[in-house]
Amino acid sequence: MALIHHTTLTPSKVELLAGWLPTRPWYRGGPGTPVLEKSGGFRLDDPEGEVGIEFMVATDTSGPERTAYLVPLTYRAAPLEGAEQALVGTMQHGVLGQRWAYDGCHDPVLVTELLALIEGTAPAMAQSITDTRDHEVTRSYAGAPFGLDGFTPDPTDDQDGTRLPTPGGTILHIHRVLDPVDGRPPLPRQGALGHVATGWQGPDGTRPRAILMTLLDA
Repeated sequence: MALIHHTTLTPSKVELLAGWLPTRPWYRGGPGTPVLEKSGGFRLDDPEGEVGIEFMVATDTSGPERTAYLVPLTYRAAPLEGAEQALVGTMQHGVLGQRWAYDGCHDPVLVTELLALIEGTAPAMAQSITDTRDHEVTRSYAGAPFGLDGFTPDPTDDQDGTRLPTPGGTILHIHRVLDPVDGRPPLPRQGALGHVATGWQGPDGTRPRAILMTLLDA
């Protein structure tokens, strides 16, 4: 169970992301620094209780049209060996001290729990409330168990998001720029083997939904 501490972070998560997002190939903003607000997301629990796992929706409000980004993050008490290229930055946590924040697509703990979520063996948890499930997150999967023992993630970023090969030979497409759908929950594209979807806070107080990840044949 992840224990949520309501305390200070220096710099804040959105301040950290404002410097990191423009370095990504899927970033849609201009040359200026984005102005971000935390708009939603959910968490997963690390069974070992060591790594914080968060899927944050961060919305850039600096342009004429707001752009919502999905940012999977992990928080660690020490650097993750071999993941220097995935470091988003470091923060000072009011309770836990220095924390290293990583692009979670490169962190085997996040990827293992994410695939378990898609399989249906790990629940999505509320972003800001300890030991509370997030029932707004929906998922589907039509396939055999992934077999995650010893799996090491090898993601690739492009202009459309992040593609992550899975142990079963399929590709998990993580949609970094979210395309909102109003009304009934969105459906994955035809031929998808699985998906994860949820909603977030829109600018007018609505709760648009979007597919966050799609599992595709390789």
